[in-house]
Amino acid sequence: MSQIEVQIIIGNRTFDVACQQGEEQYLLTAARMLDIEAQVLVEQIGRMPESRLLLMSGLMLADKTAGLEDKLRAAEDRLGEMAEELRELREQPAPAPEKVEVPVIPNSVSDTLAEMAARAEALAEAIEEKAAS
Repeated sequence: MSQIEVQIIIGNRTFDVACQQGEEQYLLTAARMLDIEAQVLVEQIGRMPESRLLLMSGLMLADKTAGLEDKLRAAEDRLGEMAEELRELREQPAPAPEKVEVPVIPNSVSDTLAEMAARAEALAEAIEEKAAS
């Protein structure tokens, strides 16, 4: 692959940087990240020597990167713990099925209730007949 020159701007200063063809977007993205840090310094401190601006911007970006790496490591550790917990849960035997008891009314009780209902209806009819006469 051939190298090409890309112009980048960091802290309001232009630099010509060489990169492999096809990697321009990566270089521009990295330069944009460095420029964001440099702009913060320019706004806070004002003009400073180019080497100091690049050093401080790089250190600020490295600090952010280190913080993100710590968060990533913590997230990976938590993911590992959760994966281990999931593996343990999958390896456990299935819980014993719960015994569910449904109350059943014995047939004799149903028959007795039906008989009592029939007697009550017969009494009601008898009372209605006496009342009608």
